[in-house]
Order: sequence, then structure tokens, then C-alpha cells
Amino acid sequence: MSEINKTAFFKRSTIEALWIVAGIFSAGFGLKGFLLPNSFIDGGATGISLLIAETTILDISYVILLVNVPFIIVGYLQMSRKFVFKTALAVVALAVVLALLDFPIITEDRLLASVFGGFFLGAGIGLSVRGGCVIDGTEILALYFSRRLNISMGDIIILINVLIFSISAWLLGIESALYSMLAYFVASKTMDFIIQGIEEYLGLTIISKRSEEIKELIIEEMNTGVTVLNGQGGYDREGSESKKIDVLYTVVTRLELLKVNRIVDDTDPNAFLVIHGVRDVKGGMLKRRKVPH
Repeated sequence: MSEINKTAFFKRSTIEALWIVAGIFSAGFGLKGFLLPNSFIDGGATGISLLIAETTILDISYVILLVNVPFIIVGYLQMSRKFVFKTALAVVALAVVLALLDFPIITEDRLLASVFGGFFLGAGIGLSVRGGCVIDGTEILALYFSRRLNISMGDIIILINVLIFSISAWLLGIESALYSMLAYFVASKTMDFIIQGIEEYLGLTIISKRSEEIKELIIEEMNTGVTVLNGQGGYDREGSESKKIDVLYTVVTRLELLKVNRIVDDTDPNAFLVIHGVRDVKGGMLKRRKVPH
């Protein structure tokens, strides 16, 4: 490995470690400062840990370690060894932080506790993902079963959380379960924001008779790439076959969407524009956000 590669590797590893450390402390603060004192839980492996800790005499630090062991084993069989090793270290570190640090109880207001507890827990999970590991192994289990049962990961995660919150309603009461669902919603949205950032990618398909002008304006004003696809319309209102037309496809961030809309509207108000979410992109003429890998 050259000196340049060693420097880049060290820098990347340091940034990832900082993300994970920040995520561990944020999750610990959300758990002990908000959720646990108010008998709230979350979804996934963390929710299972909180539920066990709330209904038994076991300490959360031991429970969260034991609950994540099966997820780590499944990850060992399904994912890279580096990812599993970092995940195992992060889970152990979270357990140590929960065992040794006494976080202050911030509020006893149940609404505030559910919202801010979910926020700090979701931020912690999201930061750890940016660092290249997880401190909640639900996605690992969902991936494992989705490959074997031909069910989407999203459906499996929903089923797991429905089961968790149903048990929570039975053991802790309906009101605590409802606050817990609110905490989970806030946590999931915060996690998505931390992972994806405000600059979420959007894919745009533009069909216009003035596609050449729109293409030139997007490239010139936004400094991003545009792919031109050869398209053929269906049948128009008179029943005659439509002519061939160029279809434009580009990827922008959500913050750039307004500018693209302005370009399209000013050039061709009758253009057909389709917008859809894009999970991630690679290569091409694209303004990438800075996310460590």
C-alpha cells in the first residue's frame, strides 16, 4: 500500500470511528436520558432489549448485548467480516457506555421523552451506519429472511415491529405502547435524515418536444449530466401514432429540484416530468454528498 493510500485509509478509518463513537453516545443518551425512565421502547433489536429490561430485573447494558448476538451471527453468515467485526465492537461499546455512564434524566414529560428519546436514538443508529456498522441488527435479520422467504425487507421489519409493539401494549399498557410508536417514528425519520442527508437524490424523467433546449440548460446551469434516451410515444387523442421523441433522464438533489422545475416550465410548460426517489448513485457528472465508506 502506497503512502497516499495509507493516508487516505487512515483518514477514512478515523472519520468512520468518530461517526460510530458519536452514534454510541447519542444512542446511550436517548435510551437512559429519555426512553428507559419513562418505560418507553423502540422498534427492532433495541426495542426488544428495552422491553426485556423493562419487564425483568436485567440491566439494559447486558440485555442489549445478548439480544444483538443472534443478529451478529446472522450478519457473519450474510455480510462482510469487516462489517460484522465493527458491528460487534460497536454493540459492546454501547453496552459498556450504558453500564458505566449515568446519563441525566432530562424530562418526565412523556411526549417530550418519546420525541427526543426517539431523536437521539435514531441519530445514534444513523451515525453508526455512516461509520460502517449498526447498533441495531433488525436490518440484518430482515435481509436474512427476505432472501429465504421471498418477502421484502420492509415487510419483514414492519412485521417484527408490529409484534414488538403488540407485546408492549399487552405488558406495558396501550398508552406506553402509543408513546413508544411515536418514539420509533421519530427515530426512523431521524435515522433516514442522518444517513441520506438533506440532499436526498431524486431521479427525473423529462419528456418534451424541446428536450434539446432543456438538456443544454440543465448541463449549463446546474453542471450535472443528462442521459438522452430514444423514445416513442403511444397514440395521441386523434388515434394516430405519436412520433419519436428524446427522453431526458437526470439525477439531482432535492435542493436542486426547484431549479430543474423552473428550467422545464420556462422552456416547455407542456413537458411531462416524472420524479422518483433514488437511494444512492455512483459515478457520472454528479454532485455527490460527502459520506464515508
